[in-house]
Amino acid sequence: MKKVILFALFTLSFSALSAQHKTQNVVIVTIDGLRWQEVFRGADSAIINSNDTHDKNDVRKKFWTEAAADRRKLLMPFFWSTVVEKGQLYGNRDLGSKDEVANPYHFSYPGYNEIFTGFPDKLMNTNDGIYNPNMNVLEFLNKQKGFENKVAAFASWERFSQILSPQRAGILVNAGFMPLEIAGMNDRLKHLNELQLEAPRYISDSTRIDFLTFEFAKNYMMQYKPRALYVSFDEPDDMAHAGNYKFYLDRIKQEDGFIKQLWDYIQSEPAYKNKTTLIITCDHGRGDEPMKKWHDHGSDVLHSEQTWFAVIGPDTPASGEMKQGETTYHKQLAQTIANLLGFDFKASHEVGEAINSVTGKK
Repeated sequence: MKKVILFALFTLSFSALSAQHKTQNVVIVTIDGLRWQEVFRGADSAIINSNDTHDKNDVRKKFWTEAAADRRKLLMPFFWSTVVEKGQLYGNRDLGSKDEVANPYHFSYPGYNEIFTGFPDKLMNTNDGIYNPNMNVLEFLNKQKGFENKVAAFASWERFSQILSPQRAGILVNAGFMPLEIAGMNDRLKHLNELQLEAPRYISDSTRIDFLTFEFAKNYMMQYKPRALYVSFDEPDDMAHAGNYKFYLDRIKQEDGFIKQLWDYIQSEPAYKNKTTLIITCDHGRGDEPMKKWHDHGSDVLHSEQTWFAVIGPDTPASGEMKQGETTYHKQLAQTIANLLGFDFKASHEVGEAINSVTGKK
């Protein structure tokens, strides 16, 4: 009799949790090297007035106004309309919200490893093309019922062919100037393969322009309806390293527009509408003392561990800007993604705990 009662209680509890759980798909977007300062304050007057900004009048016209709340809307209108009203934003240190990477290196490969494995592995200390031995959450999801061959990643930087270890993980990773080769591709995707061979390589031979990455990801999403999609943008980091603040700001606004298009499609498509959580973040912060250090990041660059992230979806309460509380870490994002989809991410390595305020758990 006790077993029957316990089984009934378990069934009722599981049914209640299932009824509360709405996220069936997840889209993750990263913007490489985007500082929290621009996200939450908009354009920085000190940098605008420095030698790092060419055509200062044009930059002021596009991105400057006295109030930070208005400046950030000029720079990232989607964030400061839709996301702030319907989602959550973490990392505004002016409000006491602290978000950070837990890895000690503060550059790209370690940052992306931390986001997707939940493990700030100290052995992942290079940007070289070594294959990542750590299981990532996309790999984990691809093994779950209903997610098989429904997980894909599109990245501007070619290094994701090693960071996400697609051969072992069994997931689609299209990175750098790789051609996309999938059976039954539509004409648009085939044409993008041709375009990227002709596109300018002004960043490097290992990194394509973000417009192409976005177009590949968007058109793949529209045709194949993945349940877990990752899109990685790179240009803001490149413009910052080059010390070109005008182009850095332009690229931030571009990425905000790309993310808006993805969200608008999600809201228009029955397979995704009211069933999809969007997570947006970065891989590391940048320096700010002295001001010229905004070009750089790394273990020797003060404050480059300081990051941010945003979430919008059916299971995440619409809390807007998060205020003073516990510091969140990027090692928590992998488990958070898994929990939003109803899974517990297990791996042979440690995995950071989920962020309950994102998943809606108490």
